[in-house]
Amino acid sequence: MELFHRDPDGSCFLSDGYLTLALIKHRLDGDTPPGMNHFGFHVADTSGISAALVASGADEPAERFTNRPFAEYRAIDPEGNWFDLSAHGFGGPRPAAEADGE
Repeated sequence: MELFHRDPDGSCFLSDGYLTLALIKHRLDGDTPPGMNHFGFHVADTSGISAALVASGADEPAERFTNRPFAEYRAIDPEGNWFDLSAHGFGGPRPAAEADGE
């Protein structure tokens, strides 16, 4: 994986062009437990995916109002795990097939 971004707090964002891994510095002053915080999906149509989630009984994904550019929506799966939906992607290098024009 290639390091493509480092936050001032030391958080690192790595990608191989297909999978992006965010290693975010944990703050002890918050109520977020250590461990995996959330995962995300790069999708072509956030509104279509949101509608499919609601149709299957899930809560509607919430718009993320943040200055971080990585995801537009946050949702929760049936087991209580948070996940993001993004139409613009999460940054980092493009997959090799896309970079080569395939």
